[in-house]
Amino acid sequence: MDTLNIKQLVMVIKTIAEEKNLPEETVLDVVQQAIAAAWRRDHGDREQNVRAELNTNNGTAKVFVMYDVVEEVETSASQLTVEDAQKIKKGAKLGDVVETSDEATSFGYVAAQTAKQVVLQKLREAEREVVMEEFSDKIGTVVVGSVQRVEPRLVRIELGKAIGILPASEQIPGEYYGIGSRLKVYIKDIERENRGPQLILSRANEPFIEYLFRQEVPEMETGAVEIVAIAREAGKRTKLAVRSTVPGIDPVGTFVGGHGTRVTAVMNEIGDQEKIDIITYDEDVKNFIANALSPAEIAKIELDEKEKRARVFVNEDQQSIAIGRQGQNVRLASKLTGYELDIETAQAAPAPVIVKKEAATPKPRKNIEDDLLSAVQEATAE
Repeated sequence: MDTLNIKQLVMVIKTIAEEKNLPEETVLDVVQQAIAAAWRRDHGDREQNVRAELNTNNGTAKVFVMYDVVEEVETSASQLTVEDAQKIKKGAKLGDVVETSDEATSFGYVAAQTAKQVVLQKLREAEREVVMEEFSDKIGTVVVGSVQRVEPRLVRIELGKAIGILPASEQIPGEYYGIGSRLKVYIKDIERENRGPQLILSRANEPFIEYLFRQEVPEMETGAVEIVAIAREAGKRTKLAVRSTVPGIDPVGTFVGGHGTRVTAVMNEIGDQEKIDIITYDEDVKNFIANALSPAEIAKIELDEKEKRARVFVNEDQQSIAIGRQGQNVRLASKLTGYELDIETAQAAPAPVIVKKEAATPKPRKNIEDDLLSAVQEATAE
C-alpha cells in the first residue's frame, strides 16, 4: 500500500498552480477529485457519489460518500431508505442527502495510478478552460495559426497556447492544409462539450471575407465605404454588396482597388478558384436585385414585398447567365438581397406584320436567244 503524503500533496498543489498559471483553488479541487476517485477504486463502488476534502493545515484527507434518501432503494451504492439514513443523520427525511465519512490514508498501486490519471486529465481540462477564457474576447476576430494535425473530418490549428479546430464545414473546399503551414482563421465560437471547451475556427464563412477586405480597404475604417451584405459559397463564388457614405466615392472601385490590387489580395488568401463579385447596394429593391444578378441583363422585375419574392424577367439569351452554373448566381443573389428570386423569360414583343404590295403583272420575257438576235440585227442595220 502507498501512504498518502498530504503535506507533499499540498506542496505539489502550489508548484502546479505556479507552473500551469492556475488558481490554487482549482488545483486543490483537482487533487480532491483524484483522492475521491482513488478511494472509490480501492474501497467503494463505481456507482457511489464520492467527494474528498483536503485539509492543508493539519495534513489530513477525508472522504465523504453521499446518499439520496428514498422511499424504495434501487441503487444501494447511492441510495438509502429513511430508516437507514436516520442511523447516519438524526431527523433525515425523504428527499434529503446524507453523508458517511472516512479518513483517506493509504491506497493500493492501481488506485494511486487512477489518482494520477485523474490529476493529469482534470489539470488539462482546467488549463484549457483558462486558455478559453483568454480567447472568449477574441470571438469574431481573425488570428494567424499553424496547422498542427490534419484529420478526416477536421484540421487542428495551433494558436499559441490554444489548439482550435477547423471542421470540414468551415474549410474552403479544395484547399490544401500542410502540416506546419501558417494561415489566417476566423474565431467563430467556443463550444462546450463533455470533452471540454473547443475553439471553433472558420475560413468558409462571410465574416472571414469581411475581415480580409477590412485589412485591404482603409476607407472602411473611416466609414467612407461599407459592406452592406455578403453571400458566399466558399471555394466557388462570393457576392459583396457595397455602398459609399461620401458623395463622389465609387464604392465598387474602392473595394476593387487600382488595377484590382485589393480584390486580388483577398483572392490570394482564399484561393483563385473563388470568384468575387462586388456590386453596388441600392435602396431601391428592384435596382438592388438587378445589380445582385450581375452580369445578367434584366428586362423587368415584379416584387411581392410581403412574401419577399420577386419575379425577374430576362431575355432568353440572358436566362442561363442570370441562373448561373448549377443555379449559383441566382442562389447567391437571393441570399444577398433577402428575396426569393424566380427567373422567367421575358415575353418577346410580337413581330410587326409586313403587308407586301401586290407585284405588277410581269411582261412576258423574251428568251436570251431573242435578245441576242435583236442586238445582231440592230448592229447589221447600222
